[in-house]
Amino acid sequence: MNAPAAPSRPAPPRASAEFILLMAALMSMVALSIDAMLPALAQIGHTLGSPDANSNQLVISALFLGFGFGQLLYGPMADALGRKPAIYTGLGLFLLGSIACMSAQSFPAMLAGRFLQGLGVASPRTITLALVRDQYLGPEMARIMSLIMAVFILTPALAPALGQVILLVAPWRAIFAMLLLMGLLTLTWFALRQPETLPAARRVPFSLRQTLREARSVFAHRRSLAYMVVAGLSFGAFVGYLTSAQQLLQEQFGLGEKFPLYFGALALCIGAGSITNSRLLRRFEVQKLTRSAIGVFTTLSTVTWCALYLGHAPLSLTGLMLWGGVSFFCMGFVFGNANAMAMAPFGHMAGVAAAVVGAFSTFVSVTLGTLIGQSYDGAATPLIGGFALLGALALGILTWAHARPEPVEVEASGG
Repeated sequence: MNAPAAPSRPAPPRASAEFILLMAALMSMVALSIDAMLPALAQIGHTLGSPDANSNQLVISALFLGFGFGQLLYGPMADALGRKPAIYTGLGLFLLGSIACMSAQSFPAMLAGRFLQGLGVASPRTITLALVRDQYLGPEMARIMSLIMAVFILTPALAPALGQVILLVAPWRAIFAMLLLMGLLTLTWFALRQPETLPAARRVPFSLRQTLREARSVFAHRRSLAYMVVAGLSFGAFVGYLTSAQQLLQEQFGLGEKFPLYFGALALCIGAGSITNSRLLRRFEVQKLTRSAIGVFTTLSTVTWCALYLGHAPLSLTGLMLWGGVSFFCMGFVFGNANAMAMAPFGHMAGVAAAVVGAFSTFVSVTLGTLIGQSYDGAATPLIGGFALLGALALGILTWAHARPEPVEVEASGG
């Protein structure tokens, strides 16, 4: 007698446009908190007594530092209490940090407020990964993450212009008032429209021992570790650009109030890369697309750096935009793919995995990105060299990761 066929797992629901927009809005709180500040960095530093121009970059780095620590908190919370309580907690801290920054009277007080903002905004960024991973897996998750990133990238494209417009009619503190308002609106939208994706039956009571065991399992998975490092290296290069973009574009090239236009154009290149990646994922393997994208921006950056170093000539604005356009287009492939591949094996512990993946890659990126930013010397050479070096390291890590077979998708997606 034949055994009855095992019931098939229902196909995951197709992601709605509202789900993609809401996830992008949650993720955009990070980008909005960073990029809207860029036109105001010099004014903030002057008002609050920053030691020098490069120190103004710490307004960005402080948020990333809080962001890294925050991710370690929300993953276990999300697995124990559900995704929505973790989002509520984080956005609440973000609102408090926005108030602290808005009322800061010294540069250290500003950095403390930014750290608190980062600590809070880590929640929507981390739990977004878990919300997607609760429902989708592997290439499909990578495709959805690329669509989310494509929508999300409108924020860094528009945020500097928004900050610049605010500065035309109000002091820089009004930018933090805008962040406070956006945080409240996003929190309300999420509370009213997003269902909980982690049923009570699948929640895991918090246990420090269990959390540490699960975290170790993430690091023990060869390819997950590799893609975490790749995400950190790639985003580290990008953080180096973020921290020095205002000095590079607004001051070195004298763009002034035109800075948001050039910054936004480069940001749109990342969005174009994300959209292209989401389409190509239907035809090509994730790891091949990721490796190819890293190879292109690494080669371009290496050739450009060598030309600048050997030629002893500064890079023109046109040259910078061409290099940045191609490099950031490639970054659009890497960001979504690397996070999805690092998360793929851990659907049964998506909260902790998201925390580990996010925190580790953030600590790597903020450390390396700050070093690149602080090496700014009035030219683009250190930034381009950083892209070349970190890209080469990422390619080496990918080669190591795929040197022997290892299953990436070890668990089917939960429903």
